[in-house]
Amino acid sequence: ARIKRFEIPETTSLEVLIINGPFNVTGRGQTESRAKIFTCQPKTAGEETPCAKKILAQLARRAFRRPVTDADVNPLLAFYERGRRTGDFDDGIQRALEAMLVAPDFLLRVETDPPRAAAGTVYRLNDLELASRLSFFLWSSLPDDELLTLAERGRLTSPTVLQQQIRRLLDDPRAQAFVSNFGGQWLHLRNLDTITPDPEVFPGFDESLRLAFRRETELFFESILRENRSVLELLDADYTYLNQRLAEHYGVRGVYGPQFRRVNLDEKQRALRGGLLGQGSILTVTSYPNRTSVVQRGKWILENLLGAPPPPPPPDVPDLKPKGQDGRLLSMREQLDLHRANAICASCHARMDPIGFALENYDGIGKWRNKDAGLPIDASGKLPDGTSFNGAAELKQILLQKHRDEFVATVTEKLLTYALGRGLEAYDAPVIRAIMRDTAKENYRLPALISAVITSKPFQMRRTPTL
Repeated sequence: ARIKRFEIPETTSLEVLIINGPFNVTGRGQTESRAKIFTCQPKTAGEETPCAKKILAQLARRAFRRPVTDADVNPLLAFYERGRRTGDFDDGIQRALEAMLVAPDFLLRVETDPPRAAAGTVYRLNDLELASRLSFFLWSSLPDDELLTLAERGRLTSPTVLQQQIRRLLDDPRAQAFVSNFGGQWLHLRNLDTITPDPEVFPGFDESLRLAFRRETELFFESILRENRSVLELLDADYTYLNQRLAEHYGVRGVYGPQFRRVNLDEKQRALRGGLLGQGSILTVTSYPNRTSVVQRGKWILENLLGAPPPPPPPDVPDLKPKGQDGRLLSMREQLDLHRANAICASCHARMDPIGFALENYDGIGKWRNKDAGLPIDASGKLPDGTSFNGAAELKQILLQKHRDEFVATVTEKLLTYALGRGLEAYDAPVIRAIMRDTAKENYRLPALISAVITSKPFQMRRTPTL
């Protein structure tokens, strides 16, 4: 059959796709994935079982992320034989693969404690366990043949080899999974999929804009990683990634077509759109469907950039009142002034609201505005330490100058949490400080932070359960 390749722009919403053919199929065909599975092809009935055993041994080594023995392969071979009795050779392999994909050694990352180790014993992971941690951290997937072979030979314990593998894994296209998954978790980009702005309030929002929001932030975060840049540039950068749809939304001229490209920002554009705080993805996930949320935006900054989340709200918090007693539509600042009259609410809002007001010039989908409810927007505020600011541009500079350490510590904590797959405890604090000290001389470049997380004791070591 003749196959014609075509590409659909990422911001295009595809509703219907119809594929015809191929017709008159006489066999299973040959694809790249089949070639990786069927590394041998039996020509006689006598060759089938040895070939099946070879195929299953190779696949089990990758799936279980360790060398395999007959004890691993023989149960899979039994499933192969059961499938072969009711079908052909391919059916047998399929049945064995189905069993392999539900095996605990595939579904779980098994880390075995040393024999007779006392409860609470701290020990170093073996090379195979370290290889799995490394590949799942950076690729969200299995170790490849090179990493697995090095682990089998015990070479990942070499600092030089480990650093080479870290760099290789980061340079590989599969590291895109780190960008999408870590970025989605830390920055709440995953929430974009469930955000549904009110079409009457925000008629300019559509699916292409939603996809563009996420794509901009992922490309921006990826550039920090691929170009060995400092995480401080996440707060303020002189470039971003835009296509025509997003550029028009931001009011940036000279960008045409659906393709995303790197756009250098002039001084004024940088003040408005440089860094995460000016990106539509962040501004949209921290808003309500019909309005902005000073509280959610302030909380997002405290939690995700400064590592100082506010306490949870008390029960039965009253809703904001959109109108005054005279029936006039109130601005967001006026509504929150009334809300803070409640002493119970005032304590938490004193921390969140001033930070959130810095972003009030951006509406609920990140578009710039100068008025709210017919009144000029007041984007000024004061931090708990007494530092005053006016608008997002000044807030960014305060974060970079006065709260730089808090931001870097928060990024490090988020990275370590993602890498370990567990929440951090008080005893992890010295590790965070050590990572920051080690990477300060490199200006906290993202690859350096990742490397320091991987070489840290929590990543490379494990504790036996305590009773």
